[in-house]
Amino acid sequence: MDNQPQSSLGVFEQKKHAQPRKSWLSWFIGRPLSSADAPNETIGKLVGLAVFASDALSSTAYATQEILVILASAGTGALEYVFPISIAIVLLIAVVVISYEQTIHAYPNGGGAYIVALKNLGHIPAQVAGAALLTGYILTVSVSISSGVAQIVSALPHLDEWRVEIALALVVFIIIVNLRGVRESGIAFAIPAYIFLAALFVTIGTGLFKSLTNNLGTVSDPPEIFTSYEMLQVIGPFLLLHAFASGTSALTGIEAIANGVTAFKAPSSRNAGIVLIWMGAILAVLFLGISFLARATGSVPSESETVISQLTRTVYAGEGILYWLVVVMTAIILILAANTAFAGFPRLAAILAQDGYLPRQLAYRGSRLVYSNGIAALGVLAGLLIIQFEASVTRLIPLYAIGVFLAFTLSQIGMARRWWKIGLQGEQQPATAAHGASAARDRSYLPKMVVNGLGAMATGVVTLVFGVTNFIDGAWIVIVLIPILVVGFSTIHKHYQSLARQLSLDKYTSPPRLKRYRVVIPISGVHQGTMVGLNFARSLSADITAVYVSMDPAETEKVKNKWEAYGEGVRLLVLNSPYRLLLEPILEYIEALSKIRQPNEVIAVVVPQFISRQSWTNILHNQTAFMLRIGLLSRPGVIIIEVPYQVE
Repeated sequence: MDNQPQSSLGVFEQKKHAQPRKSWLSWFIGRPLSSADAPNETIGKLVGLAVFASDALSSTAYATQEILVILASAGTGALEYVFPISIAIVLLIAVVVISYEQTIHAYPNGGGAYIVALKNLGHIPAQVAGAALLTGYILTVSVSISSGVAQIVSALPHLDEWRVEIALALVVFIIIVNLRGVRESGIAFAIPAYIFLAALFVTIGTGLFKSLTNNLGTVSDPPEIFTSYEMLQVIGPFLLLHAFASGTSALTGIEAIANGVTAFKAPSSRNAGIVLIWMGAILAVLFLGISFLARATGSVPSESETVISQLTRTVYAGEGILYWLVVVMTAIILILAANTAFAGFPRLAAILAQDGYLPRQLAYRGSRLVYSNGIAALGVLAGLLIIQFEASVTRLIPLYAIGVFLAFTLSQIGMARRWWKIGLQGEQQPATAAHGASAARDRSYLPKMVVNGLGAMATGVVTLVFGVTNFIDGAWIVIVLIPILVVGFSTIHKHYQSLARQLSLDKYTSPPRLKRYRVVIPISGVHQGTMVGLNFARSLSADITAVYVSMDPAETEKVKNKWEAYGEGVRLLVLNSPYRLLLEPILEYIEALSKIRQPNEVIAVVVPQFISRQSWTNILHNQTAFMLRIGLLSRPGVIIIEVPYQVE
């Protein structure tokens, strides 16, 4: 017994785990990581703030400017309203932060508004929330990158003609960094994020000090004022509400932490909640500080110079090193804000894919334990938007906030209903609920329900205002796109459900055993590769037909003579093709065979295929097997078998 050879399975089990081959991708995204490394790829609170809060914090660079763009249509006197409007927006920020902090603890496995809507409102609202969030993430990348490029162009105007190219190059850069993994990209982006915060806090602090001591001054040589209206507007409730809605772009990105809770180290929900509160507090301070200084310095909305650039050179009395530090770091943080979307979009897409609303490929992790397909998809879609809208922040903003605030509204309605079910109905969430819904009964449901209800009303109003006021400016695109995405989700979901029913073994009965193969072997000539295919065909059946498509009578005669000598008695069918078509005659012949096929018979199409050891030379050969597979895959009872013949 000891001398008996080991089984192949036993030999395999003694070997080490297969290692992925090194490729050129390793130079860009690093060595592949095993599944066991997943816990080491989670991030702590400090890195998490840089990864998931960059979007929200960077929005302070353009939120104030968007308020001023609307107010400027009523004249420069209306710019005084920027600070009171900012205070109202900060109150809304507090409500949304509190709401999402509750969401994080109620649904610690991530998913944000999508999961909240799914568990409390139903499948259609959940799909709407998912579509809104995905749209918001795509626009986050487009707006953040475009805004970062705008900062660069403010300081270096001669680069304006290269605005789109610079933006696309930055998108590619962030894709590559994110493909390296959440932890590695977070560490890479954490340093510039904290430098930005420090620079902006110092600038705001200096500006406030100078304002209190009457040494601040106003913007020298202000740029030309830009407004989204062509005629003078009246200061009224509608204009102020429109300015408020535009300024709420400061809230974009708040939901990212709730969508990516699982990226944090354990206890993930606690750490994510702390980071969310940090982010809300920092966001409120920066936003109010910038709005106050914008009013105090007389900064104006302009396409040629951003508000941040104007107030910074006013605070520092010129374009010295501190000015350049703020401008450069603002541009960098705006670019890095896109990283928040690259952290959130793939995770949300993976959840939707796991639930059957998006292609399954988006649910698979790549070699670096990130959702590589989702990252690539986000980069491509954002790049197309940048090209279409020429990297203009003002043109992209009307599209931006509708999806985000629609998700906010659905999330808060869902959370309000959750508290209502728990409190008024005494309903307990099941401990085994999908997506990690918390099972603990919360006795303080009433104030939480009120907070979520008020928040839903506020964000709902903002959504409507954005939709109405910016409809012509491009908001209609998102209003139309979200229903289209929902229809797409439903179609994909129905397909997966139908496929599951067809593959189910519940009513499975064994099909009749195959009794015979009818083999068809297309040949392009008679050579060693043909003989390899013929030998394989003989192992399947004695019923073999070689098929040759005739386009040249002289060449056909040579093939017949060779086949008579080497075909070993196998019949040869010559199909004339006066229009020089190669695949169509073969497909027509196989279709004719299919009509007379017996229930226990399979038509096997055996295709000899040249395989070169130099992979690039394979494109020099006809891809007959590939084309036949495309033509025959949907035909029952027909299989394609490639028989490779290796050549130098």
